[in-house]
Amino acid sequence: MSQLRSRRRLALAVPVVLSLTASLGFLPAAASAAPAAEPTAQAADAPELAYVVNTKVDRRTIASVKKAIGAAGGSVVATYERIGVLVVHSSNADFAQKIRTARGVRSAGATRTTPLTAAGTTEEGAAQYLTAAQAQRAEAASAKTPESEPLEADQWDLRAIGADKAAKINPGSRKVTVAVIDTGVDDTHPDIAPNFSASQSANCAGGKPDTTEGAWRPYTAEDYHGTHVAGEIAAARNGIGVSGVAPGVKVSSINVTDRANGLFYPESVVCAFVFAADHGVEITNNSYYVDPWLYNCMDDPDQRAIVDAVNRAQLYAQKKGTLNVAAAGNSNHDLDSDAIVDDSSPDDSTPAPRTIDPHECFDVPNQLPGVVTVSATGVNSLKSYYSSYGEGVVDVAAPGGDGRYQTPDTPSKNGRILSTLPNGAYGFLQGTSMAAPHASGVAALLKSKHPWASAAQLQALLKAQADRTACPTSYDPDGDGTQDAVCEGGKRVNGFYGYGVVNALRAVK
Repeated sequence: MSQLRSRRRLALAVPVVLSLTASLGFLPAAASAAPAAEPTAQAADAPELAYVVNTKVDRRTIASVKKAIGAAGGSVVATYERIGVLVVHSSNADFAQKIRTARGVRSAGATRTTPLTAAGTTEEGAAQYLTAAQAQRAEAASAKTPESEPLEADQWDLRAIGADKAAKINPGSRKVTVAVIDTGVDDTHPDIAPNFSASQSANCAGGKPDTTEGAWRPYTAEDYHGTHVAGEIAAARNGIGVSGVAPGVKVSSINVTDRANGLFYPESVVCAFVFAADHGVEITNNSYYVDPWLYNCMDDPDQRAIVDAVNRAQLYAQKKGTLNVAAAGNSNHDLDSDAIVDDSSPDDSTPAPRTIDPHECFDVPNQLPGVVTVSATGVNSLKSYYSSYGEGVVDVAAPGGDGRYQTPDTPSKNGRILSTLPNGAYGFLQGTSMAAPHASGVAALLKSKHPWASAAQLQALLKAQADRTACPTSYDPDGDGTQDAVCEGGKRVNGFYGYGVVNALRAVK
């Protein structure tokens, strides 16, 4: 899935950051404490839901809130004291309403609209597996270029950002790790195994980290998204298959998908950001949006609590030096527009069409403050037809592929991105899910060269080295005479490309 579901992710836009920070800064604290009464009775057959409860960050308040949770019929699954977030399960239909009145609770809400069962992404279309014939043609073409990986002739994306040349100067440092928060990574793949960091990997599904050997791997071969992303970042230059943008850095896996439905629930993502920060990860790649809402509106108490919880976690990671990179989404939405029609939410039950204001309803995590939002381009450096965009929202652009309108002169003639898939396979995917890891790889090269750079400084460097790309005079990739998107802004920064297309060669120079 290229941005894992065909819709998801943003950037450091001042208007967005200010409005979001202001909204979160005035989350109301309840005036009265929950009554010290008997725990609320729960029907034996009542469905159980998951919740996030956000509190003040002090142990006394958290202890008090835990008591209130019990009194309201909830059970605590995980507590993140340093950010004041508790993951709770409850079968009491009135749990959220009751816990919001407890002293010390800043926000609380359900993280899904369907009961728990016994997690999406941002790719556009299913994977196209590399065939034997395609591999032979790519290998023959690659052999003509010294020091090239066997399938590199089909990797137009590396050449587009100078990553092939950058690898000869500085492939990246082993002291830098990019965590792939995703569907899991197959660390047994021969192109990933040399650079995989098991000590910085876990399964966070459900909101609690599981570091058991292999827990971070995809559940099935169809959960290929995370493995593809990992290869784009750090596939080794080892004479096998493909190369990543930063083939010398390490990559880890934090699996956040629900085993039953593949969705990316808020409590799992909270766990992932905290785990990454606490385990010394320098960069996280987030090619997904947090389910079940494509956009989380601040006037809805459940969606407000989701924004609050995930934002606390990602800000915690930033403060510990972690740069968070996210995909802009695959809906071709203008994230700086006055109104967007969201007809896909909630995606875990029955979607109901609604019109939202993207300045008040946020795509998480890409519209959170300090997160690097990445749009996608094709081989012609034109915005991919599916990529969402928005002035003041997109930070940078990167190759995500465009198999519909931008065809490269490569052996396979495939405009998508070639990378690793589970069980030693290779295949093509496209989406902002593929653009984000290219930006993460360049950020890893920058971190390798500037090891003391903070998350904010690293983001500034990422923007500074990008190739400035002006708005096209016309954006009509299908040639039907209708503009399919409107790019606003100048050459230095605009809604399609942000500060420009990332440049790996410039990053290492």
